[in-house]
Amino acid sequence: MRKIIHVDMDCFFAAIEQRDDSSLKNMPVAVGGRPHSRGVVSTCNYEARRYGVHSAMPSAQAARLCPDLVFVRPNIAKYKQESQKIRGIFKRYTEKIEPLSLDEAYLDTTDSPHCYGSATWIAQAICNEIYQATQLTASAGVARSKFLAKIASDWNKPNGIKVVLPENEIAFIDQLPVKKLHGVGKVMTAKLESMDIFNCRELRQIELNVLLKRFGKTGKYLYDLCRGIDLREVKSSSHRKSISVETTFDENMSEWQDCENALHQLLSNLSRRIANVEKADNIRKVYVKVKSANFSLHTAESISIGLDFKLIIALLKRLRKQHPEPIRLLGVGVKFPDKPKASGIKQMDIPF
Repeated sequence: MRKIIHVDMDCFFAAIEQRDDSSLKNMPVAVGGRPHSRGVVSTCNYEARRYGVHSAMPSAQAARLCPDLVFVRPNIAKYKQESQKIRGIFKRYTEKIEPLSLDEAYLDTTDSPHCYGSATWIAQAICNEIYQATQLTASAGVARSKFLAKIASDWNKPNGIKVVLPENEIAFIDQLPVKKLHGVGKVMTAKLESMDIFNCRELRQIELNVLLKRFGKTGKYLYDLCRGIDLREVKSSSHRKSISVETTFDENMSEWQDCENALHQLLSNLSRRIANVEKADNIRKVYVKVKSANFSLHTAESISIGLDFKLIIALLKRLRKQHPEPIRLLGVGVKFPDKPKASGIKQMDIPF
């Protein structure tokens, strides 16, 4: 039986800033761009969330909802340093770790000898060690699958643990809105709700052939997930599929020379990021994206061996010709090829 833990730090960036600056104690804090710019909230603490502020919200809107909100510029280098400490703690309990971002990861503790093999106790030990090492709290979900572990980690936030025992899986899943299912976004949620399917219990009543007819292969995926079937493994060696950078302008940009100058700056940043993680020769595609003043998003991509600046500039020219309206965001990225697939304790009451 698999034992998967999903560990998710609580308000990671904001919590670090509060820890390091005593003047922010008990204050609503948002890490992100300033409200007078076109920045967005990267993360915010629970004091700010009480006002309706949330991640990815425009900073100006967040400031209107919470006039006392304190904005702090992101310090990614500091956050990475804390993240490395946390991953070091993970490694004390298992080598099977799949980081999702700086502040969350899956751990497969199925074969871990620690804590008598109890994933529940391992999750508790990890959260305790994280706090002792960083003075930051984490929440964790424990289950047989990644899908359930991730949902469970959000259940008792902040600083809590939720365990979904195998015998309780269906009862737990039944209460979930369909939008909680992994991979189900706004469009899919709307389609399901148009069929009067609002939660997983209602979804499980639908026959497989109906779901296949309506959603194709995704129908089988939905059929399995609402039954707790998720066979995805914790991938300890992740393969980067793409790298990108982007910028949102303080004012809409329409002049070609301004756009080209901004693109060159982005390409310089992209080159440095690629040098840190991949060989440029491994690049197989390049792409450019623009977001217009009306928030419509347009992209252009091309096959490329390496980072071809001239090709990328040509892609931007094509986009500007097709969509000449002023732009508020410009981004550029590269894609890499898929990685080839590699051919006395007995008397104790030990929990799952």
